[in-house]
Amino acid sequence: MASVVYFLDSKGRPLLSRDYKGDIPVSAVERFPYLLINNSTNSESFDEGSARPVLYDNGINYIYLMHKNLFVLAMTRHDTNVFNIMSYLHNLVKVLESYVKSLEEESIRDNFSIIYELLDEMMDFGVPQITDTKILKEYITQESFTLENVIATATGSKSGSLIHQQPKQPPATLTNSVNWRSPGIFYKKNEAYLDVIESIDMLINAKGQMLSSEIHGAIKLKSYLSGMPELVLGLNDRFLNSGLSSIRGETRDSNSTKGIEVEDVKFHQCVRLSKFETDRMVSFIPPDGEFELMNYRVHSHTLKPLFMIDYKMKNHSNTRIEIMIKVRANYKSKISANRLEIRIPVPEDVDSPKFHYNKGSIKYIPSESVVLWKFKRIDGGKEYVMIAELLLPSVHDATSLENFKKRPVNLRFEMQGFVTSGLQIRYLKINEPKMHYQSYPYVRYITRSGDNYSVRVK
Repeated sequence: MASVVYFLDSKGRPLLSRDYKGDIPVSAVERFPYLLINNSTNSESFDEGSARPVLYDNGINYIYLMHKNLFVLAMTRHDTNVFNIMSYLHNLVKVLESYVKSLEEESIRDNFSIIYELLDEMMDFGVPQITDTKILKEYITQESFTLENVIATATGSKSGSLIHQQPKQPPATLTNSVNWRSPGIFYKKNEAYLDVIESIDMLINAKGQMLSSEIHGAIKLKSYLSGMPELVLGLNDRFLNSGLSSIRGETRDSNSTKGIEVEDVKFHQCVRLSKFETDRMVSFIPPDGEFELMNYRVHSHTLKPLFMIDYKMKNHSNTRIEIMIKVRANYKSKISANRLEIRIPVPEDVDSPKFHYNKGSIKYIPSESVVLWKFKRIDGGKEYVMIAELLLPSVHDATSLENFKKRPVNLRFEMQGFVTSGLQIRYLKINEPKMHYQSYPYVRYITRSGDNYSVRVK
């Protein structure tokens, strides 16, 4: 449980706070900037990259996140679930941005009233309550009163009066068992769009061997369905066996899942977990609109690189170099990758670059010291070659010239029609027990490169 929540500026000065329990003195927040510097690698200033998100001092836990030029800080004396508080802070930022558009120092100063109202509704005595933006917007409006100009027709004078709005009653969703969906929703055409999206991070050595891989996946749903529909999502057994063990915290037999290790499976609150454990079905009443039904993380020992990179470099007397890159799409011919970008590192001071290639487009980016090779589309099994001729205006020795090769080749891409984890949607059943309408579910699979899909060249 959190005792107090603060919004601080970039120098750690309080902008706004809400004290829920009164057990932490105001002077405690003054220690926060010093704790940041003391726990940073740079002893003179705060280093965001090396900072820890949880700090401790004199019996008080400081749990914070950074958003633009702000610190959003929660403080507590209790031994509490840190991830619960961190999740609340992230949701708090999302909710506030839905009201004030951009959460910054200026927008906080201009919206004290609405922010205090939201802080009171989203947390009670330090315990998170409502964090769903759609529900909050049903009874917390942007303005609590309006200014009406009354024009006197007889005298022509004007007078201003404050017309207070009647307080809105909390919606029924707050007291219903299904508090994430409002009753009475109606659509002329009932549709549900399901996206299985996976981002893959991979590190490959110069011989084409995979050194590490990790997949971050999510099942997202856009629900435009009337009434209170019951949805049942069926997943393939190969994925379910590993995913169910992850939720239970059991030890998995790697042979049974063919090298697939599903970890950190998280469901939206609408999913009936008991139904999933007993019947291995994802059963739920969805919120209206777009939401994330499930997310997961996968380690695979048998995953093959999606792209094979062959890199060669020729050094001509330390005054000119030639770099040859061969890329091969290492997947089935019926699958295509879109918007493939290959960033090839080059020395910092190259001159008069010339390129020879048979597909895509080439661009030299001096500010990043890379050559960018772009493809709109590349089909599986295809192979393409690019040769770059680069002049070196200053003479380099062989050792210093090799330094740029320490930087890996980075790839960015998107592929539709399959996912690398092996997850498959077997069916998506939609049933509204009262209305019995015809519905149209759509399923799409997308694989994307993550933040670090790299191939070493040395």
